[in-house]
Amino acid sequence: MTRIDFYVLGGNGPNDRPLLACRLAEKAFQRGHQVYIHTESPAQSRLLDDLLWTFRAGSFVPHGPPEQAGEVPVVVGDGGEPDSHTGVLINLAPEVPLFFSRFARVAELVDQNDAQLKAGRERYRFYKERGYELASHKLNG
Repeated sequence: MTRIDFYVLGGNGPNDRPLLACRLAEKAFQRGHQVYIHTESPAQSRLLDDLLWTFRAGSFVPHGPPEQAGEVPVVVGDGGEPDSHTGVLINLAPEVPLFFSRFARVAELVDQNDAQLKAGRERYRFYKERGYELASHKLNG
C-alpha cells in the first residue's frame, strides 16, 4: 500500500513548496528512486524545471517533462497520469491525483497559506478515510 508523507512548512513564501519539492526529489534521486513531481499548472512546471537546475549550488537532478520519462529519473508534469516513474510522487497540486496509488510513496507539501492548509487537510482526510499509512513532518521555515 502507498505510504503518504505530509511535509508541513512553517512559512508560506511563494517558492517554499517548490524548493522543498526540489530537495525531496534530489534526495529520492540520490537513493535511486524514480520521481514524478505533479504540479498544479504549466507555469508551476516551468518554475520547477528552472529550480531543479538552480535550487542549490553544486546540485544535479536530471529531470524533464513527461515526454522524456524514459531518459530521466525525475519527471515534472501537470497533466494526467504518468506512463512511468512509480517510485515517489511529489504532489504540488491542491487535489489528490487520481493516480496516486500507483506510487510506493507520496509526498504532500503544505505551507501556512490558508488555502494550502485547507486543501492539505482535505487531502489528509481523503487518505485517512481510505486506510493509507500517514506520516506528518513539521519543518521550520
